[in-house]
Amino acid sequence: MGRYIARRLLYAVPVLLATTFLIHAMVFVLPGDPIQGLAGDRPVPPAVLAELHHRYHLDDPLVVQYAKYLGGLLTGDLGRTFTGEPVADALTGRWQVTLRLGLTAWFLETVLGIALGVWAALRKGRWADNAVLAGTTLVIAVPVYIVGYLAQLLLGVRLGWFPISGTEDGWPTAYLLPGLVLASFGVAYVARLTRASLLENLRADYVRTAGAKGLPRWRVIVRHTLRNSLIPVVTFLGVELGSLMAGAVVTEYVFNLPGIGQQVFQAIQLREGPTVVGITTALVLVYCLANLLVDVLYGLLDPRIRHDR
Repeated sequence: MGRYIARRLLYAVPVLLATTFLIHAMVFVLPGDPIQGLAGDRPVPPAVLAELHHRYHLDDPLVVQYAKYLGGLLTGDLGRTFTGEPVADALTGRWQVTLRLGLTAWFLETVLGIALGVWAALRKGRWADNAVLAGTTLVIAVPVYIVGYLAQLLLGVRLGWFPISGTEDGWPTAYLLPGLVLASFGVAYVARLTRASLLENLRADYVRTAGAKGLPRWRVIVRHTLRNSLIPVVTFLGVELGSLMAGAVVTEYVFNLPGIGQQVFQAIQLREGPTVVGITTALVLVYCLANLLVDVLYGLLDPRIRHDR
């Protein structure tokens, strides 16, 4: 198992290098001067402009900029904002909000998605199955910001079940509604994936054999069929954990949550390149770690995988 984990770690290195370089390139090759942009209409003295360009390596070629950034990253330095504050310090008070939101959404995806998928698969062709398929198709088709505004209006304003803004009510109250909105696409996808995988395994020979031996139906489903059916679901959920952290930008903006997603949105508006690069690099690291966790769980669920790879 150790060699299997080591191989997966090695695979993550080029992914991390490629994604961080693309992020750095997309942010710093934009036209215009970000330092002058921060000053607005006020002119910046040429000496000050040159000093700031040198301090933030804006006068270096792109490859040199990235090499210097990567050197700092290897020592745990995510860079500094244009105000001189370390990006890591700027994230300190916001990580908790995004982490709580992401984990809440991930938990809802796991529980609701698998439950709906199993429920639909065991009632294939009935009204419950049709309702799950129709509902998940509708959720997938609607953009998340529309789902957010509708949830605020119906569940927050009209019914008063949840707070609609901020984190004053604490966890889990303040995070349930934005977490459900953030998880809406994932719940739909997990439900459909669980349903399809379970239906495929229910037709397998070993399931018929287990039933012919007289095993109770619930035991055949829980101990035999569901375990194999969850392999693709676990893969998606592991990758989704990193995606939820990155996808919190829109949800945090809609629900006014002071997390890193909201900070990224503000940094993009202000053209704070170091902040955008530093935060997205941290999110890429989370994404890579989530993928590694998926690979480990994959090997535990099916031992053949860690021998084949």
